[in-house]
Amino acid sequence: MLQNLTGWHFLIILVVVLLLFGAPKLPGLARSLGQSMKIFKSEIKSDSVDPDPNAPTQSGGSTGDDAAKSSGPIDPSAKP
Repeated sequence: MLQNLTGWHFLIILVVVLLLFGAPKLPGLARSLGQSMKIFKSEIKSDSVDPDPNAPTQSGGSTGDDAAKSSGPIDPSAKP
């Protein structure tokens, strides 16, 4: 479909885009398009990585035992 487009076709498309959106709005449009592509690529990358269901997660959903173990040094004089 795009193999028949030449440089003149792209030039005409560019002029039409300039007429529709105006020159001042084009940088913002390009910036938002770039941010959308970055978000899309990161979502594709995160969906393609399948985590091991048996592996512990680091999402902060720790249990009380995990929180007690990682709370710091243990006082030997304290009784459980």
